[in-house]
Amino acid sequence: MTRLICVTSGKGGVGKTTLVTNLATAFSKLDKKVMVIDGNITTPNIGFHLDMPLAQPTLHDVMRGSVRIRDAVRRHEAGFYVLPAGIHFDEMKGVDPSRLGEVVAHLDGTMDMIIVDSAAGLGREAQSAMDASNEVILVTNPDLPSVADALKTVKIARDKGKNITGVVLNRVRGHRHELEKHEIEAMLSIPIAAEIPEDASIPASIALRKPVVHTNPRSPASQEITRLAHALIGLQYQKRSPGIITRIFSAIFD
Repeated sequence: MTRLICVTSGKGGVGKTTLVTNLATAFSKLDKKVMVIDGNITTPNIGFHLDMPLAQPTLHDVMRGSVRIRDAVRRHEAGFYVLPAGIHFDEMKGVDPSRLGEVVAHLDGTMDMIIVDSAAGLGREAQSAMDASNEVILVTNPDLPSVADALKTVKIARDKGKNITGVVLNRVRGHRHELEKHEIEAMLSIPIAAEIPEDASIPASIALRKPVVHTNPRSPASQEITRLAHALIGLQYQKRSPGIITRIFSAIFD
C-alpha cells in the first residue's frame, strides 16, 4: 500500500520544498519507489530545485485532462520520480486544485511512497494537498511566528482526521532566541521528528539544483534528513563522520 504523505507548513520560507526533495532522495537510497508531486499549484518550486523548471507536460496539464499522468512523470537522477507543476501564470487557467486528489488516487498502489509538496499556509491549495494524503509532516522554523502558524495547520489537519506523523524543525541554529524543542512540542502537542541544522551545504545544493542528500550525504542536514527517513520506515540510522566537502564549508562559514 502506498504511503501518501503531505509535507506542509503554516507559512512560506521554512524549507518545505527542500525537505521534500531530500526526503525523497533518502527514501530512494533505502530502495523505496518514491514519487514527488508539486502540489503548490500557483507558486510551484520543485522544478527549480531539481533542474526541470520548464518541464512539459506538467501536473497542470494532467489536472486539465489534456495529458495522461505517465506522460508528465519524470525520473530524477537521485532515484525518485517527479510530477512537476508548470511555472507559467497562464498554466493555472482551468485548473481546479481540488482535482489533485484524483491524480494522487490514480497513482495509489504504483509507488511505495508519494510525497506531496503542499502550498504553504491554510488556503485552498494547501488543504487540497492535505485532502489528497493520508499523513502529514509539518515543517516549521524554531521561531514564534512559524510555530504559531504551524499550530493553525495542526488544527486543520486534525479537523480533517489526518495522521500527523511529526514536526520537522528546520534551520536550527542553536541561538538563544530560538524556541526550544520541548517548548514547540508543548505548543503543538506533537513530537518533534527531526531537527535539521542550519547547513551551508543546503544553499550550495539549491544552486546546483540537486538534493543535498544526493550531492553531500555526509553534511549535517543530509544526515538528519536521512535519519528521519530511516525513522519513518522503522529503521535505525548510524551517523557518519562529516566528509571533506562539509568540513570545507564549515571552515568557510563558521
